[in-house]
Amino acid sequence: MRTRTPPTKPSDEADRKQLDMARAEGDAYQASLRYMAEEVADSGGTQRAGDYIVGYAQERAEGMYMLKSEGELEWTEPDTENCHIEISVSDAGDHRFIPYLKIKASLKPADGGRKIGPFEVPFLWHPGLYHYGRNIKVPGDGKYTLTVTIKPPAFMRHDKTNGLRYADTVEVEFRDIMIKSGKE
Repeated sequence: MRTRTPPTKPSDEADRKQLDMARAEGDAYQASLRYMAEEVADSGGTQRAGDYIVGYAQERAEGMYMLKSEGELEWTEPDTENCHIEISVSDAGDHRFIPYLKIKASLKPADGGRKIGPFEVPFLWHPGLYHYGRNIKVPGDGKYTLTVTIKPPAFMRHDKTNGLRYADTVEVEFRDIMIKSGKE
């Protein structure tokens, strides 16, 4: 995996002011991510991986609105799920959230139990922080290794100077994270 230089150079696509505004947007997103991961969630953390900053937060399973049909949302409570996993992926250079990613994750209990996943982690709208997330079922509380795999996105990238990024599959491990199971 290649680690590229984050975008810092003005170009024909983005002048210095635009790059500064993008960084300010990213810094605000990172502050919201830290708040969610460190103060709201049961556990959370971040790490650099190639072109990305990857973060996770874990909470008990929670209900969500799902689109039932055009114009009709339906609140759905967790059934057998007892864990909510949230994944944040942002640009390592300007720290902004990256949409339209295909993400899979798995959890491996530290006690040697059976691996959970891999499972898809779709985009999840949240009023405080855009992220990817879903409810899953775990055997119970304890330490786990969370593995997150991010495929290279198919979207186009502007800018010959700064746009050469997100071309490699990235895999990140968060080891010995504490999972608290249950439902909110």
